[in-house]
Amino acid sequence: MIQLEKNGRVGTIIINRPPANSYEINILTLLANTIEQANNDKDIKVVVIKSASEKFFVAGADIKIFGANDTATNKLMVDAARLVCQRITSSPKIFVVLLSGHALGGGLELAMACDIRLAAEGKYLLGLPEVNLGLMPGNGGAVRLVNLIGASKALELMLTGDPILPQKAYELGLINQLFTKESFEEETNKYIQKLASMPAMAMTAIKQYVYRSTGVSVQEGLDLETELVDPLYDSEDATEGYKAFVEKRTPNFK
Repeated sequence: MIQLEKNGRVGTIIINRPPANSYEINILTLLANTIEQANNDKDIKVVVIKSASEKFFVAGADIKIFGANDTATNKLMVDAARLVCQRITSSPKIFVVLLSGHALGGGLELAMACDIRLAAEGKYLLGLPEVNLGLMPGNGGAVRLVNLIGASKALELMLTGDPILPQKAYELGLINQLFTKESFEEETNKYIQKLASMPAMAMTAIKQYVYRSTGVSVQEGLDLETELVDPLYDSEDATEGYKAFVEKRTPNFK
């Protein structure tokens, strides 16, 4: 159901639980363990998460199982989903999610936990419909949606539960890049390979800065910037970057 493939500096996690990749606690535990496996692989710099299904990315929690469970069991499932996202956001690696099918509820929360969202054009839907079940997003969806698209639009999408098409998601800033369906595989591969060629320490520092600086004062942001950039000056990658610039060649970051 969850598979990790490795190609050079890129690790690809493939989710395959037909028909809709909806999840329950066992698949979430497997996903968390697979993410940890990728995180522990020193060769991997970029982790890609994608679906084996053409129609669905992840449709969120398996509603039949969720409805049959008692509250305590469902809270354990939510905790497992939170662990998945925590292992993504706390990872020093860059996580890229590929979207070409429905991403709803917990599926969209998983996508938003990733650092970069690349999507194909299409008629599939993205949304947080939890309000229709008398709930609200509980796996980081609320805070991440607000941070990505702003309070007003996030509030509207969560209050109505209405999903949106990928074009609208791109316009709102929920998606980083939107490609045609025909060029999706080629363009996303080029994008991912470019990330994989970049200096790992610098990318990790940038990721940490963006996530840790939200809501801090200007001075706190400056202090954090200093804390993260200072170790980079003497790094092997920085030396290679300087040399490549002077020698007018493409850097070969380690």
